[in-house]
Amino acid sequence: MAKIAFVGLGNMGGPMAANLVKAGHDVSVFDLSAAAVGHAVEAGAHSAESSIAAVEGAEYLITMLPAGVHVSSVMVKKDALLDKVSKDCLVIDSSTIDAATAREMAQEASDRGIQFVDAPVSGGVGGAVAGTLAFMVGGSEEAFAKALPVLECMGKNIFHAGDSGAGQVAKACNNMMLAVLMAGTSEALNMGINNGLDPKVLSEIMSKSSGNNWALQVYNPVPGVMEGVPSSNDYQGGFMVDLMCKDLGLAMDNSQASRSPVPMGSAARGVFNLHQAKGNGGLDFSSVFRLFNRED
Repeated sequence: MAKIAFVGLGNMGGPMAANLVKAGHDVSVFDLSAAAVGHAVEAGAHSAESSIAAVEGAEYLITMLPAGVHVSSVMVKKDALLDKVSKDCLVIDSSTIDAATAREMAQEASDRGIQFVDAPVSGGVGGAVAGTLAFMVGGSEEAFAKALPVLECMGKNIFHAGDSGAGQVAKACNNMMLAVLMAGTSEALNMGINNGLDPKVLSEIMSKSSGNNWALQVYNPVPGVMEGVPSSNDYQGGFMVDLMCKDLGLAMDNSQASRSPVPMGSAARGVFNLHQAKGNGGLDFSSVFRLFNRED
């Protein structure tokens, strides 16, 4: 059993902390949302009065925060947790942020003699609840090996992507491709519907053909085609359009920094930004189907 501090209990962080408790770890949590903390306590975690109190005696610190500015604030600025944790504490940042900030935080930690990995996740809220997330980890081999037993309590597929920042780059690549696939799947299904096809039948055809992809397999964007997904719950829950737009922005930053042409990624970003601008930022990203569908 390890003593773990968990800071950031949003839609993803809350279930992740709960799975750590379920695995037998001693988990101390902090979040600005009292309700989020309450849910974690119900799952068996301990509530801390502050992030600083949460890390006292911690062997691991896991953060799950909205953006790089929040990670920087918690690590070295406002809360300065890197000055509060012990030298033996491994810091795992599972936020999805820019690679530059991840590398900066890794250097700040190294300067203090502390190990740090960036470990963003994929798999959505469902994966967080089920403990089947994919982790893309950036950091040293030694730090990855130390993080692995803890990450395995929350995820099914754990990858060492490379040095510091590599996890964030891998996440940006993955989510850019996901956006392209969801937009393309939505417009293809919509075209079929407009030409008189049953979306369930068309989805089955494409899932058994060369157009098969993750959206067709487990996350169909057309309401009523698949049970247990956001499209069949008025696009509530899941991965918000606002977050997809943020991730696509990070992908564009990476493309510019590496001078990588991303015409499909750029097109997907335009599609999701337009969908967001129409007031759909709080809906699941599969709601992009509504941008194409005549009924909406």
